[in-house]
Amino acid sequence: MNSRELALVSTATVFGALASAFALRFFLNPKKKHFPKTLNGVVSANCSPPNPFDPSKRKEYLSWDDYFMAIAFLSAERSKDPNRQVGACLVSQNGIILGIGYNGFPRGCSDDKLPWAKKSKSGDPLETKYPYVCHAEVNAILNTNHASAAGQRLYVTMFPCNECAKIIIQVCLKLYIL
Repeated sequence: MNSRELALVSTATVFGALASAFALRFFLNPKKKHFPKTLNGVVSANCSPPNPFDPSKRKEYLSWDDYFMAIAFLSAERSKDPNRQVGACLVSQNGIILGIGYNGFPRGCSDDKLPWAKKSKSGDPLETKYPYVCHAEVNAILNTNHASAAGQRLYVTMFPCNECAKIIIQVCLKLYIL
């Protein structure tokens, strides 16, 4: 195993651990209060319904950072890449979503006519996905709806490659990675 493959495996392992922690925190949190569980319309004894007269707000809700990162994870689900799905969410300083993106082929390019392979049997790099795929970070920046990306926040589900990092630095974004 060469150093590049070792780095990829290490990164994948760290990402997997972080994704598991994320899933445990949001989807399997035993402290989270859910709507009362019912069995044939009867509320179970260990859960009480919310008091309709209680004027206080709910206490366990997503922070803004968790919300925007969850949107980045959701946008990653749009990727058709069989090996890696990456998502990004670009947010203004006021918490307004400016753009989202995921890794995939450029707009107008057929998902069926270009290759999704990581390696080419003949060694031809044009038979792999790499010359064609646009990364999630760049897509989020290019998909910006109206505002400048300068000084904004970018939430990404994976650490950016060196080319994306240069673009992020060039447009002066603050980067948030899971």
